[in-house]
Amino acid sequence: MDFQDVTRDLTQQNSYWLEKRFEEMMYKNPHYKNLSAANRQLILDLIKKYKEKLRRGLKPSLLTIKNDKYHLYQNRIKLGLTPTDLEQINDLLDSFLK
Repeated sequence: MDFQDVTRDLTQQNSYWLEKRFEEMMYKNPHYKNLSAANRQLILDLIKKYKEKLRRGLKPSLLTIKNDKYHLYQNRIKLGLTPTDLEQINDLLDSFLK
């Protein structure tokens, strides 16, 4: 299970099932076990942000994705993000473009 599985059919999911799918991915995939609780909440907030845009029929643009990546990179120390965490969050953001 990967971020693409969590973001699949994002417009059809309610918040409960989105969180359930996200927690299932964190439980089943050892690749994401390094994320702290604060980082998991940050990722879940990003998913919910894009979910609302997708529900309104707005596909996220490359510029929006790049702005979010830049914001995360600028605040990486304050947020406590490691380079591995940043890579994983970038993979998530890239999954919205597909």
